[in-house]
Amino acid sequence: MGIIIDFGDIFDVNHFINSLRDELIIVKELPLKLKLKNKRRLYSMPPVSWSNETYYLKRVLHLARKHKVIHFNKTDARLANNGLPVQLQTLRCRVNFEALRFTPHIEGLGRKLISTLRKSGQFVVLHLRYEMDMLSFSGCTHGCSVEETQELTRMRYAYPWWKEKEIDSEVKRFQGLCPLTPEEITLVLKALGFTKDTLIYIASGEIYGGEKRLAALKAAYPRLVRKEKLLSPDELRPFQNHSTQMAALDYMVSIASDVFIPSYDGNMARVVEGHRRYTGFRKTILLDRMKLVELLDGFQGGAMSWNEFSAAVKKAHQHRMGQPTDRKVIPGRPKEEDYFYANPQECLGPKEGLREIL
Repeated sequence: MGIIIDFGDIFDVNHFINSLRDELIIVKELPLKLKLKNKRRLYSMPPVSWSNETYYLKRVLHLARKHKVIHFNKTDARLANNGLPVQLQTLRCRVNFEALRFTPHIEGLGRKLISTLRKSGQFVVLHLRYEMDMLSFSGCTHGCSVEETQELTRMRYAYPWWKEKEIDSEVKRFQGLCPLTPEEITLVLKALGFTKDTLIYIASGEIYGGEKRLAALKAAYPRLVRKEKLLSPDELRPFQNHSTQMAALDYMVSIASDVFIPSYDGNMARVVEGHRRYTGFRKTILLDRMKLVELLDGFQGGAMSWNEFSAAVKKAHQHRMGQPTDRKVIPGRPKEEDYFYANPQECLGPKEGLREIL
């Protein structure tokens, strides 16, 4: 696990402030008067999740006027996906895709990675969510040995803040709630038509099981690379123990890739999807894991031939390539809607005039 780092360790603070100065006043620190007043009793609160602008105008603004300064101790998913004024949605896009720029050091190394990959032609980024903590907390242990399953379970129980302890891995897998294993991803890539000479960059933390777990993927795709192979130890040394900065490098490469394929729809995968839509609907293959589990089990169990399996995989994903699409709205169940930052449709302009890069 990386150490905790600040906003300024990842993002260019001055660019963030300057790019939003027409919309917001952003300060690096509180004025002395407010700093002294709030030194001992800073008002802290978690905003209510999936709230619209009315909540902030009627509830939060009142508290801001009363306390002068509010500390939001939780900020993820606090704003609704849908039903917000267009000007608020477009401001979100400016923040997400224009104001947030990585520090010069991260940007420079990220551009070097992209340039190195580009010299070899087109490349695919595979966001392979097969890290130990991901598997442990999700309870997804399909394909793991008994010893590995026990190790992952012990890790989950060792963290008291993680509420879900007893997990049926196979049930979650059949529901499409698990990342695909490296072996499963190998079959899916082949079925989708990616040939052996495809250059694949793996965006991920340390893969659980190490190089041994990547054996099938490496055998099928010899041109498999990671940042650790493309950059020298000296270049990566400042980023060691800073997992978020390492993820920032992967993010830059993911945005620039010709094809992006996430094995799981976590936060990074969703934001990359939205960013790639924002920059011209670049090809992003959104895997239907529930359907794929059914097809993979059918093929591996002998119920389907390779040609049948490949045809079925292609058919299941012909409309899951990051094309323009309306964001899903589910009244009363915002958590199950399509996330705004994965499909910021208000910021994308008329669909008729957009060119799909597929």
